[in-house]
Amino acid sequence: MKVCLECGARFEAGDWRCPQCGRSPAQGAYLRFTGADDAAADAFPEESFADLADQEEGSFWFRSRNDLIDWALRTYFPQARSFFELGCGTGVVLAALHARRPELDLAGGEPFAAGLDVARARVPEVPLYQIDGRRLPFEEEFDVVGAFDVLEHVDQDDEILRQMNQATRVGGGILLTVPQHPWLWSAVDDFSRHRRRYRAGELVQKVEAAGFRVVRQTSFVSALLPVVAFSRWRDRGKKDYDPATEFRLPRAIERAFGGVMLVERALIARGLSFRAGSSLLVVAARA
Repeated sequence: MKVCLECGARFEAGDWRCPQCGRSPAQGAYLRFTGADDAAADAFPEESFADLADQEEGSFWFRSRNDLIDWALRTYFPQARSFFELGCGTGVVLAALHARRPELDLAGGEPFAAGLDVARARVPEVPLYQIDGRRLPFEEEFDVVGAFDVLEHVDQDDEILRQMNQATRVGGGILLTVPQHPWLWSAVDDFSRHRRRYRAGELVQKVEAAGFRVVRQTSFVSALLPVVAFSRWRDRGKKDYDPATEFRLPRAIERAFGGVMLVERALIARGLSFRAGSSLLVVAARA
């Protein structure tokens, strides 16, 4: 069901014109909803989108996270037929799911036009929306809603979780990934304009308060945590931090780290939940 962000009306229609107030979002390569630019102003360094797509393609971390997301979606929501990614950025997750799960009806929302421009080129067939995650124009519209390394960028993460609940159908749920462990805070978080790194219990509490029931939580990037911790310690307090250093690893190290993540994901699939890791995965069902 669609939600008019102007008057609050709920409606089902083939287009987005509200039958009550007559308003509709701006049309283009993607639908533009009111207030999206203002919401994004201080949430992420917009200039990063120019290089992010190339960095994502070559990074073991993005490939491994995509694999984990695909596994969690298949395992915990095997009947899902629709999936919405909130904060889809350049479309790296949507592109992977589109290639692997052609049966899914995919959609993505993102406040930054610069990210959506890249995503549109990556997934030309997928509906995209320029939106504020704190005001979603959907109610019980999708089987699963995902937000991957998004919540840490927003002060009102609890409101985003409530909006994700609104957008999810009864019987569906959400997938979340976030950076974990406040003690890992470094120049990476400062550059990325993170508001927080999460403790597992903190995120679970917020997810449950938004009306979900957590069915699985596990850390990941766990075996590589000592490497990440050393890197973050080395970069802490740097004023000239270059984010591209995260992605300029020698090819042999990229392959080795990818192999470690492959083993880690296999252990997670067998039921092992890691208690520590630089990132956290939470799977929750709509209560």
